Amino acid sequence: MSILRTMAVASAVAVSAYINPSRGSAQSPSYATHGDPSLASLIGEALEGNPRVRAAFLEFRAAESRAEQAGTLPDPALSLTQHVLGPQTRVGPQFSNVSVTQSLPWFGTVSDRRAVSAAASAMQSESYHVERAEIVRQVKLAYYDLAYIDEALRITGEEEQLLLHYEALARARYSQGFGQQQEVVKLQAEVTRVLNRRHELLGQRTDFEAALNVLANRPVNAPVAPVKLGERPEVSLDDERLRATGLGERPEVRAARLRIERDDHGASLARRRYRPGLTIGVAWGNVLGRRDDPGRADPPPDNGRDTWSLTLGANIPVFRGSYEAGVREAAARLSAAEEAYREAANGVSLAVRSTAFRITTIEGQLALFERALLPQAEQALRATEEAYSGGVAGVLELLDSEEMLLDVRLGLARLQADYMKALAEMERAIGSAFPEEEGS
Repeated sequence: MSILRTMAVASAVAVSAYINPSRGSAQSPSYATHGDPSLASLIGEALEGNPRVRAAFLEFRAAESRAEQAGTLPDPALSLTQHVLGPQTRVGPQFSNVSVTQSLPWFGTVSDRRAVSAAASAMQSESYHVERAEIVRQVKLAYYDLAYIDEALRITGEEEQLLLHYEALARARYSQGFGQQQEVVKLQAEVTRVLNRRHELLGQRTDFEAALNVLANRPVNAPVAPVKLGERPEVSLDDERLRATGLGERPEVRAARLRIERDDHGASLARRRYRPGLTIGVAWGNVLGRRDDPGRADPPPDNGRDTWSLTLGANIPVFRGSYEAGVREAAARLSAAEEAYREAANGVSLAVRSTAFRITTIEGQLALFERALLPQAEQALRATEEAYSGGVAGVLELLDSEEMLLDVRLGLARLQADYMKALAEMERAIGSAFPEEEGS
């Protein structure tokens, strides 16, 4: 077991040494962290330790090694012939022969094979970047959901304290003969309701915390510090510019372009099957000196001289029906690759359009909550508190105002988290950091 453990550790170290968080070491990451060090740390752990990302990287390394193999010629063939009854020649009997032959594909075949494998390797690299981008997206979505949960817990905690204050006020009014015991009971029931909501939120937090730990390949019960959203980033939603960025940077689109390149070379390779492959060789024959009586009596001038010969051959491409089928297959694959590229490009347009609309919608809702609903709810609660203290309003009006403010505050927190999640979705749609951060 210790040997297996050592091998596993060595493998992990090797993968970590090779994994590069971006397409080039000098490039900035293809994701934004909005100045949040906790988010940056979680993403870094996920990109380094997530099994899916590591598996995709190792698949890329395997494809890279296949590409190195594709550009080589077939191994030369060596043959040895030992004559049992060697043929007699003028200069002596042939004892043995040694020959070396080399197969040579038709001109351009090797370069096409190399290009096909190189494109396939680059496609696998893009698949690796797809996994990276998807992991970043999932980390961000879980992180911002956790941010909402933590903000909701803070809000409900404050609400609980406010209700306890109201309960103490109701008790004092009742003890002085100005209120009813029913008011105290209703407030106690409201406190219980808020406590139940907090328990539900804590259960949801456990789920999102576990999801983040799984993404980062950490122990599932590892604690995640409370998340607080920072200043909301401002964005510019230029659909054409975002679409152009997506067509250039989204790894699925890049992989689709590489697939066209691979299948184009594959079609060229299929057409080359009509051409013959060549074989060249050289042979050496070991000839013994003459040992018969005439040869010993009067040896020829070249007695026992070895022989050398050259070989040139070619295969004959006669099964043209098979070659024609191969060309049709390659042409169909190329057409399919072109359609797949169109689908990937359309996917970028759809994702940019729908996500931009979602961001714009959330921005409008945030403005409505921050400028109107929240101030109005706070003002309504203050007015109701004053009326309740003066005996003008009852506890039901107070609870209605309190619950309305709670709903508005929770709704605003949900919108703030959804806004950040929408930015993460746009980032995934275009394959580049969104919005671009200063210094990137």
